[in-house]
Amino acid sequence: MHHLPLFRHCSLGWIGFVFLAITNLGAAEPLRIGVAEVEITPPVGFPMAGYYHERLAEGTIDPLKAKAIVFRDAQTEAALVVCDLIGIATDLSKAIRQRASEQTGIPVSHIVISGTHSHTAPDYMKELYLFLGKENQAPLRATYIEKLISAPVEAIVKARANAQPAVLESGSALQQIPVSFNRRSVMRDGSVRTWMSHDHPDVVRAAGPIDPQIELVTIRNEAGEPLGILSNFALHLDTVGGMKWSADYPYFIEQTLKKGLGSNVISIFGTGCCGDINHVNPKSRDRNKADYIGQSLGDSITRQLGQLKRIEQTTLLAKSRIVRLPLQEATKDEVVASIQVVQKAQRKEPVEFLEHVTSYKKLMLDHFRHPQPYANTIEHITWGLSRSLAGVGETLPVEVNVITLGHDVAIVTLPGEVFVELGLAIKQGSPFRTTLVIELSNCVETVYIPNRAAYAGGSYEVTNSALQPGSGEMLVEAALSLLREAAATNPVVPPAAK
Repeated sequence: MHHLPLFRHCSLGWIGFVFLAITNLGAAEPLRIGVAEVEITPPVGFPMAGYYHERLAEGTIDPLKAKAIVFRDAQTEAALVVCDLIGIATDLSKAIRQRASEQTGIPVSHIVISGTHSHTAPDYMKELYLFLGKENQAPLRATYIEKLISAPVEAIVKARANAQPAVLESGSALQQIPVSFNRRSVMRDGSVRTWMSHDHPDVVRAAGPIDPQIELVTIRNEAGEPLGILSNFALHLDTVGGMKWSADYPYFIEQTLKKGLGSNVISIFGTGCCGDINHVNPKSRDRNKADYIGQSLGDSITRQLGQLKRIEQTTLLAKSRIVRLPLQEATKDEVVASIQVVQKAQRKEPVEFLEHVTSYKKLMLDHFRHPQPYANTIEHITWGLSRSLAGVGETLPVEVNVITLGHDVAIVTLPGEVFVELGLAIKQGSPFRTTLVIELSNCVETVYIPNRAAYAGGSYEVTNSALQPGSGEMLVEAALSLLREAAATNPVVPPAAK
């Protein structure tokens, strides 16, 4: 549609004047996007995440970061921050979102904080709990918790300040070199077991699929220079090990993209739904390492960049919904028995692994479900302590967020470690051409979120879920409902009308 100066069109009448004025206003204020990153590496001696015993960091392999992307148009603003953390505690999400909203004006419900799930990242939840309660703690730890809150806020503020008119492209790359595998196996007795070699005579097959697609959004300035790449792939992060800080394989995605596109490009990796996916090939004795995985994914992304489609219509929408997920029970007898198991493990006495997992979970559930818990929770656990969720009741309130760009791109964020089947269901049902589904957002206290069928098979992930069966499907329904609402709010304009 060709626009002539407004004074040449007075004969169109008031309706025509209003239409042209609105059209020119929209043209004068296009979508602006900013990206930024801030380091969040803890000091040596801070606890490390990932396991059921305290590990104190001894150094750094590569830095941990908080990476932000802010979307702004004339009507809406939204922010996504991805942190190199094992998960985002509800307390941490609330603290960051509230402070960021106060400093930027972005509504709290339009801000999402996600974790990549690196196991070589800090175990911060007990220290955050003490910090928010103004309780005594080691100065080194208190100082880091303040940084853990302030640094993602700083990343949002910087990204917002950096926002500029941008050229967006989206699509997906197929990861053809195998780096992700479903880690659950169906056994001959009908049960499901995690981490089984397919050489085992009782293994029948993998219990579920993988998602080989890398969803992509590139952000370029008006000169065509790459500013940032948002990528999304379903693969668990636990490939480094040891006692030093590391962002795991996303660091090598970043390095590969910087090598090909320039050192200033910011790589923002959102972990896809991978609660039942990891890097170990059950048909081989070889284990892929972080550098191999990250470089392979980075190469797949780089090869596909020239094939991505430009997003022509970039109307920004941000929507969210609170979903109350039903929690499992924790009876007094279960809590008493769980204390004994956890104490045995703390004394380094032999404890069966799944019994330890169950006991730890029951103490968390006691903390969440009961205003007057049966246990003095802080004496027994570190991970799972929460000011926000203590005594919340029979259901866990979690948030599903959707950010959409025109008719082409949707970013869906979910809490917890979500099974790949649920992420695939959202992508399959999405009315948007490219849909990124990012887990571990705003709340990690669900722990694993299996699909309903997985509960029948059991094994580790089901044991380590705080939720009742059907919770994952509730998230899928909420996500698809929000996506449909967004698509209906922003209907496709016929080509002749453009």
